[in-house]
Amino acid sequence: MPYQKLMQPEPGANGTAITEFVLLGLVETLELLPVVFVLFLFAYLVTVGGNLSILAAILVEPKLHTPMYFFLGNLSVLDIGCITVTVPSMLSRLLTHKHAIPYEACLTQLFFFHLLVGVDCFLLTAMAYDRFLAICRPLTYSTRMSQAVQRILVAVSWACAFTNALTHTVAISTLNFCGPNVIHHFYCDLPQLFQLSCSSTQLNEQLLFAVGFIMAGTPMALIVTSYAHVAAAVLRIRSVEGRKKTFSTCGSHLAVVALFYGSGIFNYMRLGSAKLSDKDKAVGIFNTVINPMLNPVIYSLRNPHVQGALRRVITGKRSLT
Repeated sequence: MPYQKLMQPEPGANGTAITEFVLLGLVETLELLPVVFVLFLFAYLVTVGGNLSILAAILVEPKLHTPMYFFLGNLSVLDIGCITVTVPSMLSRLLTHKHAIPYEACLTQLFFFHLLVGVDCFLLTAMAYDRFLAICRPLTYSTRMSQAVQRILVAVSWACAFTNALTHTVAISTLNFCGPNVIHHFYCDLPQLFQLSCSSTQLNEQLLFAVGFIMAGTPMALIVTSYAHVAAAVLRIRSVEGRKKTFSTCGSHLAVVALFYGSGIFNYMRLGSAKLSDKDKAVGIFNTVINPMLNPVIYSLRNPHVQGALRRVITGKRSLT
């Protein structure tokens, strides 16, 4: 399918020669577009339905009214937001066969994507801190993880993520884009926009690494530290059954952390690549679709409290406790 016409730069203001970008999506073969549409629509509905179910389960089950599940409920909201920022617009383009996205809309999508992913990053850290307190400081757990502390942690997460997203959005808006304007992806993100810029992106890339070190490196270090203390505490338990029971409360969270950071590191550590490949699209799918879709499954798997609450949500029965 020829995109030469779409790649012609359009006159604009503020030193930016183009007013829109062209998102090619995942595939260019017309025969595959209906398959992609059905798969992503299914993934979107499953993700939204699954995360809404987790939220409903947390609300109806008194046993889930704990700090860990308070954070999980917030994580479910973020997962719904993250996939909603990217997938519905992609589905719309598949239906209308219009690949263009306005310059302002592209930056807006970039801002909200980094906002939600940033909050996700800090909430995973708060959940690790919660497990550290519950296992290593059980006597002071209720006071150190009070409702006020939980709300503060969530508020700080949003504030830090907002600052990060705004910083990158303002920084990218200072770059000049004079063509070509074709993005070989299905949503707007920093690596793709860096490659299209006519001006130097060295400062922006340095900013991304510096802020990324603070925004991702610091939370990751705190998560590792928390779980190092948790592992030490678990190893001091003499009973094998006791070890399994204690550490089982951390397994789901560790799996989500591994998926989140693994895909994120691959995505943003390859900024120096001369050309973005299909691997980058695969990682993009992982970040925006697979992770949000898997999180409800991971947290409900082998968790009898969540499974019981989900059954009550589906059947309409109320908990007896």
